[in-house]
Amino acid sequence: MEWSIQRIAKLAGVSSRTLRHYDAVGILHPARTDAGGMRWYDETSLSRLQRILLLRGLGVGIPAIADSLERASDEEALGAHLVDLEREADRIQRQIRAVEQTLRAREGGDAMTAEEALDGFDQGQYEQEVTERWGADAWKRGQDWWKRMSEDDRRGFQQEHERLVAGYAAARAAGEPVDGPTVQALAERHYRWIGASWQTSEPDLDMFAGLGDMYVADERFAAAYGGAEGAAYVRDAMRALADGRR
Repeated sequence: MEWSIQRIAKLAGVSSRTLRHYDAVGILHPARTDAGGMRWYDETSLSRLQRILLLRGLGVGIPAIADSLERASDEEALGAHLVDLEREADRIQRQIRAVEQTLRAREGGDAMTAEEALDGFDQGQYEQEVTERWGADAWKRGQDWWKRMSEDDRRGFQQEHERLVAGYAAARAAGEPVDGPTVQALAERHYRWIGASWQTSEPDLDMFAGLGDMYVADERFAAAYGGAEGAAYVRDAMRALADGRR
């Protein structure tokens, strides 16, 4: 079977321009290009794209993705990703059960244990998660940066994120297009906000766009942006900014 570039772009939630960019940088070639210039993708292309999207969701940049694609077959890599996804699914399910138990206890006056309430919420996991995705240095830099900030700076950083969340929500409610000037101004602020935490004025565009994918895939982030639909709106705005800067 084969699918057109438009069909694949729609199903994957990416733009046709992004797929063409993946072709140009050598990480995802179409199965064929017809006489009219239409790109077509087959089942092998789909497994490769699935792998790329999983890596993008982890915030991995194009050079690192290209290296990963060279080092392991799609079957080997997807098998490893499946293990990670199952582990994450288990953690989220434990969090869901913990929150449900807390609500039942609060509503019914039942006793609850600390172990039940905090199952799945171990913050130590974030160190492992960041280390696995971006390396131990990324975790240490982030922790050192946060510790150096004053209380006012931390408050200002958090307030800017709250303003961004509110701005995206208002723009979405007003029907503003993600690639329009209003939303792109928010995305530009978002880009600078991310850059502050990464301690760079020019964050990697692929990693920035990859964060948007993670906002949708991870319920913790999606909740901050009003759920899956709100997170998808933010993701699309971030992608539009990244595409526009390339």
